Amino acid sequence: MMLYNSQTVETITGEVVSVDRIAPMKGMSYGVHVKVKTATETIPVHLGPAWFLDPQETHILKGDKVTVIGSRVDYQGKPAIIAAEVKKGEDTFRLRDENGFPAWSGWRRQQMQMKQP
Repeated sequence: MMLYNSQTVETITGEVVSVDRIAPMKGMSYGVHVKVKTATETIPVHLGPAWFLDPQETHILKGDKVTVIGSRVDYQGKPAIIAAEVKKGEDTFRLRDENGFPAWSGWRRQQMQMKQP
């Protein structure tokens, strides 16, 4: 299990070389992961659940130039970034707060409450 660590936050800039949807475990919802090629490495970046990202007006696509602020973690023995914020052109995706608390936590509940009469 990867945990966001506010002590390992860094900023990377590069090009998105792949976009994938991965279910961490059977029965869990899909997460969106991208690989970002920087000047020094190609690193997986974990964004968030597809159900949260898909409705957004702007999407992150292969070939996009992005700047990612996130926590560098060890995932299956290799480095990865858990994104807190992704900038693409003029757009900024805020995915987690400075402590790593997900923007989507409670989001579904808020959406359901808004739809009720």
